Amino acid sequence: MTQHIIYKNTKISFTDQGKGTALVLLHGFLENKAMWDAFIPELSKKHRVITVDLLGHGDTECYGYVHAMEDQADMLYALTLFLKLRKVVLVGHSMGGYIALAFAELFPDHVKGLVLLNSTSRADSEERKVNRDRAIEAVKQNYAAFVRMSIANLFSEDNRERLADTIEQVKLEALQTPLQGIVAALEGMKIRKDREVILHFAPYPMQLVLGKKDGVLPYDDHVDQIEGTKVQLTTFKDGHMSHIENQKELLQVLLDFLKKV
Repeated sequence: MTQHIIYKNTKISFTDQGKGTALVLLHGFLENKAMWDAFIPELSKKHRVITVDLLGHGDTECYGYVHAMEDQADMLYALTLFLKLRKVVLVGHSMGGYIALAFAELFPDHVKGLVLLNSTSRADSEERKVNRDRAIEAVKQNYAAFVRMSIANLFSEDNRERLADTIEQVKLEALQTPLQGIVAALEGMKIRKDREVILHFAPYPMQLVLGKKDGVLPYDDHVDQIEGTKVQLTTFKDGHMSHIENQKELLQVLLDFLKKV
């Protein structure tokens, strides 16, 4: 059941199910907390599972014209205080991973474990920053076309036909995201800082999940961020949407990871 808190005059939407170690699931750009629905029944058997709509996504309102990763992390911290959670395991998909890392930097004593799902600890390259600006222009010019194309590109080409119905559903969910939320997220991702140092020095278990055919975060460019670290790596053969393209395998990865924290 969806609940709400008010954070700095902004309505924040979340769910809270189960008992045990607190597990906070963070969705990505153009997604919302519903992306985790298939995982909650199993994960909540032994854990307290919290999903949250990030600023400007789902049923959570926009907070500003730029939603920096630190703004999102501050909001998340306010939610953990409200729920009286002392330490949490964070699982972040794509942008959710950037926010999990910002939280880990700002509130290190409150993290028990961290999973980066189709995500990276690195800042945007200059080329990527230019692409963010292009995306902001594109979404302002043709909102629906931008959203539909963005979602299609997240799946590996092999899966676009096989998962056509599911992808259509994901597009419909994404089209609920307000224009301001999309622009604020793009601006926030563009200015995020590099947090690779966390992968090297954080004292808790960490896991990186990457897709071999990820068109958003090319595998070879991102697998080396964990060299020389204790971060566990899981590689799937598909694209950026491991929670859909590799759903059963990912659930098992998360269950195995939770045994370590």
